[in-house]
Amino acid sequence: MAGDISQDLKTGYIVGATPKNQQLGELIGGVVSAFAIGGIMYLLDAAWGFGSKELPAPQATLMKLVVEGVMGGSLPWALVLTGAGIAIAIEIIGIPVLPVAIGLYLPIHLSAPIFAGGLLRAFFDRKGEEGAKITEKGILYGSGMIAGEGLIGILLALFAVIPLANGKSLLEAIDLGGKLGNFGGLAFFILLLGSFVFFTTKKNKK
Repeated sequence: MAGDISQDLKTGYIVGATPKNQQLGELIGGVVSAFAIGGIMYLLDAAWGFGSKELPAPQATLMKLVVEGVMGGSLPWALVLTGAGIAIAIEIIGIPVLPVAIGLYLPIHLSAPIFAGGLLRAFFDRKGEEGAKITEKGILYGSGMIAGEGLIGILLALFAVIPLANGKSLLEAIDLGGKLGNFGGLAFFILLLGSFVFFTTKKNKK
């Protein structure tokens, strides 16, 4: 929240907003979002349960292991210190360590699309000033996709807790993943990448 508010105040200063009104908006947003997120967390847990196949929650699982290890005295400090040493070495040679760490603890089905997006950005970054404009559009497009994925996740959770007469949930009755399979998912992912390229390279009509 502190980091978000500092960024918001900086943006507000650039556009000439009043800090008092911004802080009031932050307080209202914080209270409303606390109640909204609390309800959504209960919904997700009721639909699948945290740590399940449908909701692996890798960051939460990682923090759980760290907290339990520290409080219980069972944290493998040798591995932690080894990781810290590797991180220092990676930073010294000029490679950002955060993407490497994320790639290590995220499952492959999450790392693969991140890698694909990185390749797209690397391709357009090589095109100079025009590529920078495309990358800027791509960041906005990707941000919208992240927000859309979160909303769809909530919708799927609602479907998962709505029972039908045959004993199945509404989500199980729809089951698009089972009908399409891995090849269907791959086809949609390719179409998604295509839409990414199409909308970010499309020139606005003047």
